[in-house]
Amino acid sequence: MTGVLEALRGHGDRIAVLTETEQVSYTGLADRVADAAGRLGDTRRLVLLETRNDLPTLVHYLAALAGGHVVLPVPAGRDHHELAATYDPDVVIGADGLRQRRPGSAHSLHDELALLLSTSGSTGSPKLVRLSRRNLISNATAIAEYLDIRETDRAATTLPMSYCYGLSVIHSHLLRGAALILTELSVVDDDFWTLFRRHRGTSFAGVPYTFDLLDRIGFATMDLPDLRYLTQAGGRLAPERVRRYAELGAARGWQLFVMYGATEATARMAYLPPELAADHPGCIGRPIPGGAFTIEPLDGWPADDAAGELVYRGDNVMMGYAYGSADLSRGNEVDALHTGDIARRRPDGLYEVIGRSSRFVKMYGLRIDLQRIETALRDHGVAALCTDLDERLVVAATAPHRPAEVARLAADAAGIPSSAVRAVVVPELPMLSTGKPDYPAVRAMADPLDDATAQAEDLRTVFADVLHMDRDAIDPDASFIDLGGNSLTYVAMSVRLERALGRLPADWQRLPLRDLQGRTAPRRRWIATLETSVALRAVAIVLIVGSHATLFELWGGAHVLLGIAGYNFGRFCLTPVPRKDRVRHLRSTIAWIAIPAVVWVAVALVVTDDYYLSNLVLANKILGPHDSMTAGRLWFVEVLVWILVALAALCWIPAADRAERRWPFGVAALFLVAGLALRYDVLGLDLGRDAWFTMLAFWFFAAGWAAVKATNPWQRLAVTIAIAVGLYGYFDNPNREALVLAGFLLLIWLPAVRFPARLTVVAGVIAEASLYTYLTHFQVYAVFEGHPALGVAASIAVGVLLTQAVTLVRRRLRERKPSVSSVAVPAPR
Repeated sequence: MTGVLEALRGHGDRIAVLTETEQVSYTGLADRVADAAGRLGDTRRLVLLETRNDLPTLVHYLAALAGGHVVLPVPAGRDHHELAATYDPDVVIGADGLRQRRPGSAHSLHDELALLLSTSGSTGSPKLVRLSRRNLISNATAIAEYLDIRETDRAATTLPMSYCYGLSVIHSHLLRGAALILTELSVVDDDFWTLFRRHRGTSFAGVPYTFDLLDRIGFATMDLPDLRYLTQAGGRLAPERVRRYAELGAARGWQLFVMYGATEATARMAYLPPELAADHPGCIGRPIPGGAFTIEPLDGWPADDAAGELVYRGDNVMMGYAYGSADLSRGNEVDALHTGDIARRRPDGLYEVIGRSSRFVKMYGLRIDLQRIETALRDHGVAALCTDLDERLVVAATAPHRPAEVARLAADAAGIPSSAVRAVVVPELPMLSTGKPDYPAVRAMADPLDDATAQAEDLRTVFADVLHMDRDAIDPDASFIDLGGNSLTYVAMSVRLERALGRLPADWQRLPLRDLQGRTAPRRRWIATLETSVALRAVAIVLIVGSHATLFELWGGAHVLLGIAGYNFGRFCLTPVPRKDRVRHLRSTIAWIAIPAVVWVAVALVVTDDYYLSNLVLANKILGPHDSMTAGRLWFVEVLVWILVALAALCWIPAADRAERRWPFGVAALFLVAGLALRYDVLGLDLGRDAWFTMLAFWFFAAGWAAVKATNPWQRLAVTIAIAVGLYGYFDNPNREALVLAGFLLLIWLPAVRFPARLTVVAGVIAEASLYTYLTHFQVYAVFEGHPALGVAASIAVGVLLTQAVTLVRRRLRERKPSVSSVAVPAPR
């Protein structure tokens, strides 16, 4: 790796890196690397690098290698005090830039040593793997060969750069002059796929959990025209899933490479050729180019079984382990890697792993030391035994600890999501007659249903209350969106979770309930986070009611609400799920709005003269009468319902659904342009503002939709300009235009605000009740004629009380409804 700069420059002006905002050539990357290498100096030093999948991290990593330094990559945002104390790095590179702790080096570094990687992923263990320049080059060359990486390939960084698998993607692609799509986004994010398609991504890598996420988002139906292959490693993928993805790839024109490896082998030891994956999904395949396997006898394993410990040899086998800084001067001490896996070689030459012989397990791409997890729990006062079952960490602990608490501590120690832990609490830990731990008994205790209840005991109740579902029907592995959450229930859920967790995790609506459990953040006593869309919703409904009741005159709140509705449509209804689920979600959202509106109009028709039959079908703007006061009272609900009905019909069309998935911002922008064309009547249709009011107002909804799909500052700026242009002259009152523009600017550019905690609760309650407040306020404030302040307060209070009453009724109905488990099923005759 001494010739890093020369290798980069050798690829000339080919594209090396693509991000959301930048495109960097190999020559440009080499210039940046050279500049960073100069800042690191000529003396070889130990560099601790906090990694993110971004350009600065990549530049600093390559600069350290180019300068001959030894790099210790660690995941950003975690506690690395133990590693720093053990290895005493000379240089630390983090979010705040490059910090030199001393002018030279405190270490004696072996000439061949290039990289230090943790054997346990992100658990912070001081035990590190020592890798040489030869190790890195050998493994990158082998991977590039069997994957047939080409200069035209573009790989997305779906794995952390601190993980050997993630680094292997970078090494092998840079070696061949291919491009990297650098992103921190997850495969569950719409923006990831937008970026992947825009940069014509050809491959990405995944651990088994990645494939769980791909199943959840409907990957099988995605249109990815440039995808050439997927790679999978980081743990065993179930054979049936290997076969399914191999067959899917064959049908869609891409390949699946199942791989086997370890940090101690720099990354890869074996791969299963794609053409064999469907027929031999349980195999790890054959050794990588330049590597070799042997099967060696193992104590306690039958000698006549033709199976034994899998041992690997090759130039990518590590130099050895390091346990402290003194080990950094040691040379190559390992020529064969004993994997600890029990395997056999089949007659066709393929290898298959049939068991494990060690106390290590592999999950989520991490090699986890079970003994270390037990020790970490003991340090927290929890006596426990740890094992694994079906790609889950199983923990048995003694009372009085709660299962959720044990699961959280174990997940934190292992560096995995709490959804990967099954915790049970027992009076005493199971032991064999010899006094040794009885791990099979621990596995037998891991009842998935009991564990699911323990994991999400508190939050399941919150989800059930907000979504009006049976508590037992709440799947701990499902997210808010998976469970049918929409823009109406989103407000209540965000406020309830803010109280429960202390602070909302980013993109919480997409996280499985299990992952939310245990994410309690340190609470700030007086300050809390409120999403801008929720704050705007509360402010907008107050402005609407206050203006109608003549307490003040600040018009424009309804148009801001229409923009928020479009924003939430893009966020909740156009998620990466199968087309049928999208349409089902839209139907549910329409029902949440239309049914209360129709019921209220029916009541009002009986006791007042405020409405006509056309209001009952939410079509007063279309059917008239157009000269009555009723024509304007429920226009917002009418517009919103018919927009959603039209879009539900559009989403049902397969071609339209595919287009939106492939170009989410482009499709939203197209609808915004169409809405503006109607606003300016560019076709000379002379639509007017009565019967065609829905079409004229659509552009506000489309603007919110485009805003949420805008993934970079330039797109957000384009949407902002379009809104500003569209608003100019739309209303007769410039103040109204300024108010609506201000609301959209906040929605686009400021995702969340910090408010006093009590104020956020009040705002959340008002925002949650906005629909019922809007429906009823015309009749409520009229009772307080001459007292507009009382009328406004009463309108908001009635809306809140109605919302709470409806929630209570739904909860009571849910509680009275017998669960499936309590219904007696007659025996078959």
